[in-house]
Amino acid sequence: MRKICIVTGTRAEYGLLRWIMELIQNDSDLKLQIVVTGMHLSPEFGLTYRIIEDEGFTIDKKIEILLSSDTPVGISKSMGLGLMGFADAFSDLKPDIVVLLGDRFEIFSAAAAALIARIPIAHLHGGERTEGAFDEAFRHSITKMSHIHFVATEEYRKRVIQLGENPDSVFFVGGLGIDSIKKLKLLDKEELERSIGFKFGLKNLLITFHPVTLESDTSESQMFELLHVLEKLEDTNLIFTYPNSDNDGRKLIQMIDTFVENHKNSIAFVSLGQLKYLSCIQFVDCVIGNSSSGLIEVPSFSKGTINIGDRQKGRIQARSVIQCDPNRESIKSAIQRLYTKEFQDSLKAIENPYGNGGASDKVFKIIKNISLDNKLKKSFNDL
Repeated sequence: MRKICIVTGTRAEYGLLRWIMELIQNDSDLKLQIVVTGMHLSPEFGLTYRIIEDEGFTIDKKIEILLSSDTPVGISKSMGLGLMGFADAFSDLKPDIVVLLGDRFEIFSAAAAALIARIPIAHLHGGERTEGAFDEAFRHSITKMSHIHFVATEEYRKRVIQLGENPDSVFFVGGLGIDSIKKLKLLDKEELERSIGFKFGLKNLLITFHPVTLESDTSESQMFELLHVLEKLEDTNLIFTYPNSDNDGRKLIQMIDTFVENHKNSIAFVSLGQLKYLSCIQFVDCVIGNSSSGLIEVPSFSKGTINIGDRQKGRIQARSVIQCDPNRESIKSAIQRLYTKEFQDSLKAIENPYGNGGASDKVFKIIKNISLDNKLKKSFNDL
């Protein structure tokens, strides 16, 4: 029986991995192992490991790594704790393959531990570019430590091969986030309003803004510019979700909380969860901020995205994405453009470059059937 270990550190990662986990769990030839870490285990970020358990999964290992600090020193120490924790977990669980998604520091630690433990790694969503964040370097580093690759677009497949990976080990499957849109029964407007305790208004925006980790001391100033524009909007209700546990994330949380306390047209959530988050997108005019969800999932709803600054710079974007600089004038102009008839009409014909779903099934079939013999020794594929 093949033991497949899936690692998740954030609510967003779990949302993308959930359908693969379900397929593995329901297959009698496979053994699902789940390791949770990072924000999942933090009261400050909603103890979201409980969502995983509530949805019928058994967590095999919980690896505590987060310190009460989001400074560079604190994040680096968390990575060290992660490396030690994953070493113990993989030694105990002895998986045949470790499945990792994305580009966060927790996942980098998991990849390093799995590599040293001589466990093949399957990496999802490699080859992407996000030039404003540490994630860019972590992602490509995880690619080099991995042995099987699942990418969201053909361009990303070419980039992974450019990094020296064997083309036979790089599979173009599409974006995982589309599967949740297709598979979940999203809440209708009344259900959603009851669930979140908030009424939608004439206009509505969903805001998810994370620190730009490769820039020093810009997170507060960029959030200040965004909040300055938002408080001037008329007849507009605002739904905030908290940022991740990155450098300076707590400063942004404090700013959001202060804003919400003073603006009755706004509400903030530590974690909406995937069902409520996707359901919200149905009824808002736009997702604004710098989250990957604005680029990967939102276009499937034929909704606009306002992407602020460089955090997602380099990532493939649909025509529904309005790019703007992190200053009040540029953000204000982007919101004005969002509500023009020309832009709203253009949304009717939007195609999502990350596909129409089905990625989870493709990943599952390959992970189940691919030979793992001689996967650990890789030759650099020269172009």
